[in-house]
Amino acid sequence: MEVMNFKTNVESQEALSKVAPYLDKEESISKWSIDTESTDKILSVSGTNLDPQTIEKVIEQAGFRAEIKRVIGLSGGDL
Repeated sequence: MEVMNFKTNVESQEALSKVAPYLDKEESISKWSIDTESTDKILSVSGTNLDPQTIEKVIEQAGFRAEIKRVIGLSGGDL
């Protein structure tokens, strides 16, 4: 399982509810969350065979932006 963190512009619960259906449909994602309280509005995604460009496109389809920040592998180390 991999974990990826993205900087987003998803700033509210309303915006989060617009993004949710898009993230829920992406098969490679097993779990996700967005910290709307953090400065960078961090989206954390975990799953198998995650592709950062795919995640960014999913967020763009919902009308928002995402930029990869960090990828963490099974061992807990950065990839």
